[in-house]
Amino acid sequence: MDKEKLYKLRSEATHIKPIVNVGKSGVTDQLIVELKKHIKERHLVKVKVLKSASYEDGIDAIAEALVEATKATLIDVRGTSVVLYR
Repeated sequence: MDKEKLYKLRSEATHIKPIVNVGKSGVTDQLIVELKKHIKERHLVKVKVLKSASYEDGIDAIAEALVEATKATLIDVRGTSVVLYR
């Protein structure tokens, strides 16, 4: 993905609200199914990682798990939000 498209998607992501929350159960199969459905509908999705989420390796590990499970592109990780695009 070229830099201009990446910047455009990051800009769009600042204006959307998180659609899916990763809770204390972490990245579950049900969460992946729901996330895939939203990515298919909207293409650009923001995921909120709650403080109660069990992430020993950090938010980057959760972002990578989401990317691998959904086959999406990681656009941005900012604070506790992860932005995915497909």
